[in-house]
Amino acid sequence: MEPTVYSLESALVDVAIDVPALPERGGDVVATGTRIHAGGGFNLASAVARQGVRCVYAAPVGAGRYGEVIRAALSAEGVTATALPRTHGDSGFAVALVEPDGERTFVTSAGVESALTVEDLAKIEPAPGDAVVASGYDLAYPDTGPVLAGWLPTLPAGVLVALDPGPLVLEVPAERWARVVGRVDLLTVNQREARLLSGSSASGVSLLEAVRGLRDAPGALVVVREGADGCVATGGALGSRVVSVPAPKVPAVDTTGAGDIHTGVLLARLVSGSPVDEALADAVRAAAIAVRKPGSATGPTRAEMDHPDG
Repeated sequence: MEPTVYSLESALVDVAIDVPALPERGGDVVATGTRIHAGGGFNLASAVARQGVRCVYAAPVGAGRYGEVIRAALSAEGVTATALPRTHGDSGFAVALVEPDGERTFVTSAGVESALTVEDLAKIEPAPGDAVVASGYDLAYPDTGPVLAGWLPTLPAGVLVALDPGPLVLEVPAERWARVVGRVDLLTVNQREARLLSGSSASGVSLLEAVRGLRDAPGALVVVREGADGCVATGGALGSRVVSVPAPKVPAVDTTGAGDIHTGVLLARLVSGSPVDEALADAVRAAAIAVRKPGSATGPTRAEMDHPDG
């Protein structure tokens, strides 16, 4: 069986609104553009699939119009959806305010993707050599969180367990975090999340070490994504070595989903047997290609990775 990335990162619909600047509290701004498309966990799943690696989406999809958007998007990317069909309730959505420099601010309304069940997880059987990825949103949700916290630690040795805590990193209950974190093989965070998680105002390698110091499993690979500056990583196959990967300088149009694309390509490379250094470099390059386009699921194909300028 070919290596597979199983994504539990809940997919929803992004309602992206381009704004000249964020409005002040109680104020208003006139949007310069809008887009509606599959986002959230779909960004990562599509990034994996576009690298020619099998991806299975294992979280629920709704029965309404947002669910239809997500099902169609998954099918178009060749991503298999395995969760039990929902006959009631729709998938959630996120409103993303995108500023001219590409920075984005979210408000999320959860749907059926926040109610993963044990029966959904029974539909998948990750094996050694596969990867399973979850997000902080999933762990924070009242229904999905306890299910994942009970299931992830039971995965067999050799299954790479990845966690991207995301913006809700401090909303994950401590007991769930404690149950999951000891089984995590890859912890990937952006700078804001790293500072929240560690309580440190540092940057670069110092921030990376602050996050690594919180780990109960010091052998895990810890990655701090630095946006336009690339990423830094240590642990896992890197051991005590610290790797800093600079990003190519590109004009950022929309950074929505860039972290998901970084993680998706990183996982695709790792399950395919690439050395960690090379996998990190490809993940940074993929994110740099993605931010040059509007939208969230803009991860490049393998061909675009090889020839980014066409």
